[in-house]
Amino acid sequence: MSKIQKGVLHNDTLDKNPFDLFDEWYKEAESSELNDPDAMAIASVDKNGMPSVRIVLLKQWSQTGFIFFTNYNGRKGQELIATKKAAACLHWKSLRRQVRIVGDVDKISPSMSDAYFATRARGSQIGAWASNQSQPLKTRAELSRAVDEYEKKFEGETVARPEHWGGFIIKPVEIEFWADGAYRLHDRFQLKQNAEGSWKSLRLNP
Repeated sequence: MSKIQKGVLHNDTLDKNPFDLFDEWYKEAESSELNDPDAMAIASVDKNGMPSVRIVLLKQWSQTGFIFFTNYNGRKGQELIATKKAAACLHWKSLRRQVRIVGDVDKISPSMSDAYFATRARGSQIGAWASNQSQPLKTRAELSRAVDEYEKKFEGETVARPEHWGGFIIKPVEIEFWADGAYRLHDRFQLKQNAEGSWKSLRLNP
């Protein structure tokens, strides 16, 4: 039986490896969340330090980090490329849990982005070409015309991945696990990676 209980988190549960616990929590969220267990808030900052946050979908993760895909030319893409830093948060309301991630950001390899892009619905592939993300748009009809143009361009062909679209990986230096407790007495554990690559856990006040 798992040592993890909903709303309870102990030091011995962490096993000094945050990815093992993340795997277990995510699998539980997949079976209990009504919508989008992979929904993840991503925060970035602009050149003036002004923060911005939005929801993306977490698509892959491993001991190396957490991967999501987006338009590199959009606001978040440009901010992440410029600062190479991000914070992320996943909240699973049904489990009363959340995971916070802080780390360095890099683009993933073009081949990895190609492989994921090939799995997307064709309409989403066309949309990646048609949307000039974060730029002003006069009307919805303007966007629809762009979709039509790219549908004609790729008619009868495989839709190639645009160079401005691909994946980012957050390589965490800090991961925090939060489990809801009665009377706001939550369980919070912060794990930080040391120079040797191992993780150290620290219980935080709620």
